[in-house]
Amino acid sequence: MAPEKVSDFPDVPPPGQGQGLAHGHRGPSKRLQKATRCVSSVRPTTTTEAGSASGAMAGAWQRPLLNVFRHFKVDEWRRSSKEGDVAVVLDKTLRCPVYRIRGSAAASNYIQLPRTSTQSLGLTGRYLYVLFRPVPTKHFVIHLDVSTEDGQVIRVSFSSLFKEFKSSATWLQFPFVFEARPPGRDLLGVAPSRARWTCLQLDLCDILRAYLSRCYGHLKGVRLCASLLVKSLYTSDLSFDPAVTATEARRAKLPVTPVPREMAFPVPKGERWHDRYVHVQDSRQVPTEPVVKSGSPPAAVALSQPVQERMSPVVWVPSPTAACQAPPASSPHPEVGLPCKHSEVSGGDGTSICSRDPLAWAEASDRHAVVTSGHRLAHESTGVSMARQDAGSRKTVLPDPVLRLKGVIGFGGHSTKWALWTKDGAAVVYPCHAVITVLHVDTGEQRVFLGHTDKVSALALDGSNSLLASAQVQPPSVLRLWDFPTGQCLSLFRSPVHSVRSLSFSSSGALLCGVGKDCHGRTVVVAWGTCQVGLCGEVVVLAKVHTDFDIQTFQVAVFDETRMASCGRGSVRLWRLRGGALRSCPVNLGEYSSLELTDLAFAPVQDSSRASSAHTLYVCSRSGHIFEIDLHHMTVLRTRCLQPAQLPGRPFPLKQAFSTGSSIAISSLSVSATACAMGSEDGYLRLWPLDFSSVLLEAEHEGPVSAVCISPDGLRVLSTTASGHLGFLHIPSQEYTVLVRSHTAPVVGLSVERSRGQLATVSLDSTVRIWDLATLRQLYDFTSSEEAPCAVTFHPTWPAVFCGFSSGAVRALSLESARVLVEHSCHQGAVTSLVATPDGNFLFSACSQGSLAQYGCIMPRCHVLRVAANVVHQGIHPGPGSLAVSKDSRLLAFVGPSKCIVTVLDSASLDKLLQVNISTLDPASDCLDSAVAICFDPRAPGQLLVSTSNKVVAVDAVSGHTVHELPRARPMACASLALSTDGHLLLVASGQALELWDYSAQSEPSCQVYVGHSEPVQAVAFTADQQQVLSVGDAIFLWDVLATSARQVSALDLTNVCQWLSTPMRLVSGQLEGEGTVVTSGPGPGQLEDADSGASGLPRQQVPVPSQASPPQLGVYRRLPKGSDDEGRPRKASGAMAFHQVPGPPVHVERAPSRTGNEAEGITRSLWGRHILPGARSTGRARAQPPTRPDSYKHFIARYKASALPRDSCCPAGGERLHLKVVVGYNGNGRANMVWRPDTGFFTYTCGRLVVVEDLHSGSQQHWLGHPEEISTLALSHDAQVLASASCRGGTATLCQIRLWAVPAGVCQHLFSHHSSAVQALAFSPDDEFLLTLGDYLDRTLALWSMATYELILSTRLLEPVHDVAFDPWDSGCLTCVGTGAVTFWLLQRHGGDISLQSRREPVPEEMGVAELTSLCYGAAPLLFCGSSSGYICVWDTGASRCLLAWEADDGEIGVLLCSGSRLVSGSNTRRLRLWAVGSLPELRSKGSGARSNSVLMECELTLDGAVVSASFDSSVGMGIVGTTAGTLWYISWAERTSTRLISGHRSKVNEVVFSPSESHCATCSEDGSVRVWSLASMELVIQFQVLNQSCLCLAWSPQCSRRPGQQRVAAGYSDGTLRLFSVSRTTMEVKMRPHRAALTAVAFSPDGQTVLSGDKAGFLAVSRPCTGMTFHVLSDHRGAPISTIQSTRREDGDLSVQGADLWLAASEDQRVSVWASDWPQDHCVLLDWLSFPSPAMLQASDLPPPSFAAFCPWDPTLLVCMGLGICKEVFFYSLRQKQVVQKIPLPFFAMSLSLSPGACLMAVGFAECMLRLVDCVSGTAQDFAGHDDSVHLCRFSPSARLLFTASHSEILVWDVLGP
Repeated sequence: MAPEKVSDFPDVPPPGQGQGLAHGHRGPSKRLQKATRCVSSVRPTTTTEAGSASGAMAGAWQRPLLNVFRHFKVDEWRRSSKEGDVAVVLDKTLRCPVYRIRGSAAASNYIQLPRTSTQSLGLTGRYLYVLFRPVPTKHFVIHLDVSTEDGQVIRVSFSSLFKEFKSSATWLQFPFVFEARPPGRDLLGVAPSRARWTCLQLDLCDILRAYLSRCYGHLKGVRLCASLLVKSLYTSDLSFDPAVTATEARRAKLPVTPVPREMAFPVPKGERWHDRYVHVQDSRQVPTEPVVKSGSPPAAVALSQPVQERMSPVVWVPSPTAACQAPPASSPHPEVGLPCKHSEVSGGDGTSICSRDPLAWAEASDRHAVVTSGHRLAHESTGVSMARQDAGSRKTVLPDPVLRLKGVIGFGGHSTKWALWTKDGAAVVYPCHAVITVLHVDTGEQRVFLGHTDKVSALALDGSNSLLASAQVQPPSVLRLWDFPTGQCLSLFRSPVHSVRSLSFSSSGALLCGVGKDCHGRTVVVAWGTCQVGLCGEVVVLAKVHTDFDIQTFQVAVFDETRMASCGRGSVRLWRLRGGALRSCPVNLGEYSSLELTDLAFAPVQDSSRASSAHTLYVCSRSGHIFEIDLHHMTVLRTRCLQPAQLPGRPFPLKQAFSTGSSIAISSLSVSATACAMGSEDGYLRLWPLDFSSVLLEAEHEGPVSAVCISPDGLRVLSTTASGHLGFLHIPSQEYTVLVRSHTAPVVGLSVERSRGQLATVSLDSTVRIWDLATLRQLYDFTSSEEAPCAVTFHPTWPAVFCGFSSGAVRALSLESARVLVEHSCHQGAVTSLVATPDGNFLFSACSQGSLAQYGCIMPRCHVLRVAANVVHQGIHPGPGSLAVSKDSRLLAFVGPSKCIVTVLDSASLDKLLQVNISTLDPASDCLDSAVAICFDPRAPGQLLVSTSNKVVAVDAVSGHTVHELPRARPMACASLALSTDGHLLLVASGQALELWDYSAQSEPSCQVYVGHSEPVQAVAFTADQQQVLSVGDAIFLWDVLATSARQVSALDLTNVCQWLSTPMRLVSGQLEGEGTVVTSGPGPGQLEDADSGASGLPRQQVPVPSQASPPQLGVYRRLPKGSDDEGRPRKASGAMAFHQVPGPPVHVERAPSRTGNEAEGITRSLWGRHILPGARSTGRARAQPPTRPDSYKHFIARYKASALPRDSCCPAGGERLHLKVVVGYNGNGRANMVWRPDTGFFTYTCGRLVVVEDLHSGSQQHWLGHPEEISTLALSHDAQVLASASCRGGTATLCQIRLWAVPAGVCQHLFSHHSSAVQALAFSPDDEFLLTLGDYLDRTLALWSMATYELILSTRLLEPVHDVAFDPWDSGCLTCVGTGAVTFWLLQRHGGDISLQSRREPVPEEMGVAELTSLCYGAAPLLFCGSSSGYICVWDTGASRCLLAWEADDGEIGVLLCSGSRLVSGSNTRRLRLWAVGSLPELRSKGSGARSNSVLMECELTLDGAVVSASFDSSVGMGIVGTTAGTLWYISWAERTSTRLISGHRSKVNEVVFSPSESHCATCSEDGSVRVWSLASMELVIQFQVLNQSCLCLAWSPQCSRRPGQQRVAAGYSDGTLRLFSVSRTTMEVKMRPHRAALTAVAFSPDGQTVLSGDKAGFLAVSRPCTGMTFHVLSDHRGAPISTIQSTRREDGDLSVQGADLWLAASEDQRVSVWASDWPQDHCVLLDWLSFPSPAMLQASDLPPPSFAAFCPWDPTLLVCMGLGICKEVFFYSLRQKQVVQKIPLPFFAMSLSLSPGACLMAVGFAECMLRLVDCVSGTAQDFAGHDDSVHLCRFSPSARLLFTASHSEILVWDVLGP
């Protein structure tokens, strides 16, 4: 059952928010006021089934400032606690009461918030302010408990007791020092006698990120310990300056956030704040500008150190007599946030320290400090060496992460009983050892939940599929709560149960129950409350009870969250949670009280007619008994026993029956509304009816069935077995599908097949299994009951696999015939390793007794060649790392004859070439090292990698010298090694983890560690394509490799390179498909070297600095054109050309005729400087390659339309009867197609081919019509006087239209065309002198237009798609465009009256990988921001043409960038809109490659309903409007962190519009599954009903009912055959029926509203009653053709001589119409008339017939108006009385829609030619109207006939119907 979502305007902020946006800086007042009224008048958002709506942010009440002491009422001590000497005293300095905490022991004297550690403050503010004063000559301690996003609690402590900084995974300890002392002295000390009041400001988010690499969640608790005075605590998201008040900041216009009044310390007149108080803040907080007040020292300036150095902050408070400290020395990597050239900082004695260069503040030393007038911040280095690199050096680092877990092959681990259906029945949730897997049953795709460190022992999923609970085995048991849709861990907590064996959620997810054993073996039942988890709260223990009876299964009742049931050995107990206690009572089982009960299930809740079934409990036992228990009376209703029925002579039972006698053990059961599924230990899954009369279905498994679970729809039964199988039985088809097969014991070996994508594994469960890596499905399995397989390897060329067994046998197994080909038994011990040479000539095996065997394995023969005894180390662990062969098949290596020696042999002759003693490689080591695993380097077969206990050593296989050494990240034995074929990635199996090393980095290689296995990893390997990694142990893990291979050179054909070298360059003249002259050239300098050696695809640590040399200018040559078209484009180019090798893109510049009438034309071409063009050739005539659509959502792609523009139309010359009033919707398919200017209030956007200009105050609209096709983009001139719009090419036009609109007048002042397909972007120059137009990937043309003469100045032909272009706002002669892998800078050069272009191309930083640049914007001069398809943002210095910084800003493609001042907005296709603080970036220009990504900070993030395609913000980037692909425009307020829906429309085709009887509202439905209710007065969205994964195809509004006058209902038909009735007044779904098997295409209410008529795609008509949900009539007269129309009306008195109060008709798409008379309360229905017409003759055989329409005529109910029911293009009127056609009206085309006006005799007709026609049926006159850009498939008059709604695809136009 698909979920529905009902929302009342879900995106409106609470009242009082979002008030801003109009002229100047005010908001869309009318829309927001309406939204606020809607929120206040309509009840809060309601959700049905799985739907939800977004509201105000949870932490809004904490903004902008929260006084913690006041909010939690510390003085009452109810929500907080105190211990020891805590008192309230009056402080003379602050002149207010404060809390004094004193005592000799800090742990015994404190204030704690909240009261208990199980509670949480839940404070989300980023900054914590502690206003306190240390007690003189005493110590103090402050403890903060901070929770991370993944639920981990970190304790952050500050104390004067701490001597040095210490850290662990859960604790950070920062020392606090009060007196300034020389650096060599001990920092430990007590508070001085003149200790001052201090404002301690802590950036909790930055502390966790810097020291633990974790994301801040919320502040959980605070403990203030003796000895100190504290005024209060405050939290905020704002960084306040405590020394500046609001008045001072306003007067001096300081760019700081002044301290609020309640936080401010009093400062007497004539004194300075820093003279009386101390401000301590985290040193990583770098202000963008120094704050200097007149007569006061500057604000604290902090030096930010690299996170890798793990500095510890220490607070210094200088004494009044302390001497001025010298400026501290610089760190190896200084990062200074001082934008000024002269910085002055006051010392401790009031003197100043001056420096011209901020870098002079940092020199190499172990302690770095900044001295201010109030305090001193210092950092102590932890001694981690940071190697300094030259600016030109490049260090390759691994992307983080390199590996991503794609899938797991395995099931179970601790238990095989846990497998759950998701609510929609589309996926299965099950554990695989320490990993939780969600498997989609149809596609086989997996989603994994990682976090557990031991095997998962229990799972539970709540009813709405929002929370998943899991417990792991390791005692004490740890539980995790997951956000199931996102996979994020919401909470991690320890259970009071030693080991949890069962979990159960309540249906709402607010209650979680668990059962297990404590450390003494007693059964414990625990109930947790989880309702606060999603709100940053904690899991709370509601009740806990110890019991002495056994519990095997525990479940919460589906009908009552406070009731539970359990079963176990000899007991069934019913539980209840009341008053914080769990109580239970037993059910009397009588004679069965000694049975072992295994499982239970509640009967599902039914409707009221079967309410008694909700009180039935089913319990099964190992003895085969089934108990039905009445929960109300707590008695056993029935007892049955499952026994086998066996016929004579049959070895197995045929069927089963319930009686008495010998029985079958039942392990699990599941109950649905109609059946009961049971799994038994005889391996059968059986399906029974609820009366258990006979078995309905059964499925036999390969092992005992552990668990069964019926899907929510009751059609599939999930089953698990003890043999590790997971599958389901499909009941309608009686087919069983195996989802997962798995090993039941640890996997000890693997082998990867190189050509067919197969994997072979061997396990201790005595099986050899072959898997398909593409589908993760098992292909074959081989079982040996007497011996266990130990090693496996594929034959390199034949479909065979070799296996070594514990008996010493080696067998070759054929994968074609599934039989043993050959067997050899030459070993005395278990085979430990098998390896075949890559050429397939030899096979080698080693055994535990030390023998080595060589085989000739040229298939199909395989024979033993040599056996050598006592050569391999006998104690070696079995695994693939014992033997290794080189890639060239010449060398064989193994560990032996001792554990310290590695021997290298010739693989053919087995001659010994080298022996290396591993223990002598490290003479300084005290312990004797030994070899564990070995492998050869694929790049250098002469190098051998050897893994020891603490390192990996690369040894020269010829000399034995150490070539390279890697220190191990984890000091434990390595079972396996694997090196990628390009030699970049080294994979190491290290215990339960995987280590991945950047092996190509010879110095300081980076390492990443991956966890997920619950047992030691036995073997690792790369797949054949090197794109995936395999690791085996407890299960089989498949990881995706996210790093790019170093050998992957994009679009490089070495054959073409050779042709370029051998063929001279030459020019080919001629026109090729409109592309003009094509010039080809060979590769530039250095290209062949790059092609041969390759380039690393891994990101570099430092951003490369491009060359500063300017490229040569493009030559300009003039000639007279031989012919030009209307746009001035040459038809044929010829003549002499000059070629220049420049580092710019290939361009073709055409000069249009000059303004002086000169016909001279300049053509300039340039070639790639450093890259080879894909597909370029050096032959005499080049052929144009078909363009490839870019894989980028930023690139505009016109929506496909089958319609065409009208050939003839009757445009009204005057007296129009229709006037376009409102356009509903926004074209989310456009790009940058919304403009808002807050200074003028101008707001415009596009919808189809209309430009909509809307007044945000009144909501009125203007519509600028002129474009023939969909508008792709907009641009507004800087003076806001001209708007440019561009549309696609369509119809008979050969070029796109670009229109210039005069904004004040609203008229088109000029039209020009140039681009051939679509326009991607428009840009005005800063002085509005030029307009730049950019073509899409098919056109690839850059054109420059003069805004003075509207003439084409330049046309530049690009040979690659460009996504975005922009003028430099600081220089009108410079512009930039971005595309594939490069930024191109253009320079406009003027030569008298002529203008030429010069280009320079710079590649993207390697940190961004192989990605396309998709967006750009200019920031503060001279910065340029560019976004990429991989989610990176890079910052460029346009003056130096170099990249300053690149950081990963999002997970997806960034399509929108906007910058103003110090703030940057980014929007991506992940639906995220992010705000970045980039004020410190201008200072990075002096650092060059030393810039780091922590120079930018994400201030805020909002998630919208689609990918971001357009954005406009005010100058401060405080508020703006953003458009998404969902067709929505949002108002964004960063200050309030809210998003408000301004413009909303359907994202898919609109199928129907209906009206309420009072005409106050209308409703629309769409193929996106939504039903939206609109207010007709304002056309604002009021309610939305959403059904996921279905299309809503038809809609009907109930008529006014006299019995229920206030009832407003809407009936909607969906593609799955369901009919849903929604209550508009109550905003809920009332009824859901399924009267049809096919999709519903038409629906209508009877005139009394008590009956619903519906038709489907198969031609069936159904009559249903909503009050009962029953269908009582099904008519099949139209069977075979979809029903297109159903209409019902009240029969007027005297009309027609038939019985029945109602008339209704149905039309089908086979040109048939039936008319019926009915009286539904009397169950009467009779056919009145039947019309059938021949199909029209179509022009093409592939064309579909036009839709058929029929309707009762409003002004004459005895007439039918029909269209599409014949061979002619006409409308005819059919008389039901005369049984003949009485009038015909011709039409120009076949109609697509029809509507008749209830008032005047008007008829609206929509055509596929994008035209709307209004016909006067009396006079026959017609008027045609344009506005739609697609087929007008829907027309609807309102009941009052004053409005007409028309729709094409997703756009809705509302027309005013004017009088005659």
